[in-house]
Amino acid sequence: MLSRRDLEPQVWPITVGSSTIIELRFPIDERVFAWNVLNKHFTDCDLLVSEKPIEPPTLFVSDMDSTMIGQECIDELADFAGLKAQISEITERAMQGELDFESALLERVSQLKGLDESAIDLCLTERISPTPGAKVLTQTLKAKGACTVLVTGGFHHFADEVARWLGFERVVGNRLAVADGKLTGTLDGPITDASTKEAVLREEAAKLGQGAVLATGDGANDIPMLQAATYGFAYRAKPKAREAANGRIESGDLTSILTLLGIPRSEWVHD
Repeated sequence: MLSRRDLEPQVWPITVGSSTIIELRFPIDERVFAWNVLNKHFTDCDLLVSEKPIEPPTLFVSDMDSTMIGQECIDELADFAGLKAQISEITERAMQGELDFESALLERVSQLKGLDESAIDLCLTERISPTPGAKVLTQTLKAKGACTVLVTGGFHHFADEVARWLGFERVVGNRLAVADGKLTGTLDGPITDASTKEAVLREEAAKLGQGAVLATGDGANDIPMLQAATYGFAYRAKPKAREAANGRIESGDLTSILTLLGIPRSEWVHD
């Protein structure tokens, strides 16, 4: 354990490969102080701060866009309608927490009205790719016995395929409404938002009954989920999400999470 007196002069980075990784454990009442020190002196390192001994999680819940994949699906889909610039601006403001998520989502979806459904498959093939380390992270945690859930404010048309690529066992997201082979500009079913993400995490954790919970995300709508997790990792995240998390990835890829959880490289799954 590190005390307030000991922490500042004794925080030293540990370099693993090309990434700088810091792991500290300390009492929960020291968390704000520790974050202030780390954010001041180690702005670009990967780190996890925990008040308890770190252990592999029994549940892994993750955001999709700009976390498990390197893109925002709605922005890439909008490009097929010639609307990427307008929609990307709304997406960015929503992820920064500057706009109400539901209103911003409905506004963006409405602008896709009339787009051929076939554009979704084309977008998946040409534009969407996993984030570096995403599959190794997911498959390794599954091999360690973790339940894996992909929960997104994006769309099942994309998320179901991404989950298949990476190995997630459950998918929760929004559904684009389609009629006569074209997007209607509306959603089919309830909206998956920040409260849904937190609820899914708590529901799955309750089923398991015990063990650590890992969550990853990058935007403001991930904050409740990150805060509800044992280990809430902000992946190259917007400032509000980064401030709310107790872990962050800034310089490495998603496998840095495995290192910070104490899982040796020899046990990583690369299939």
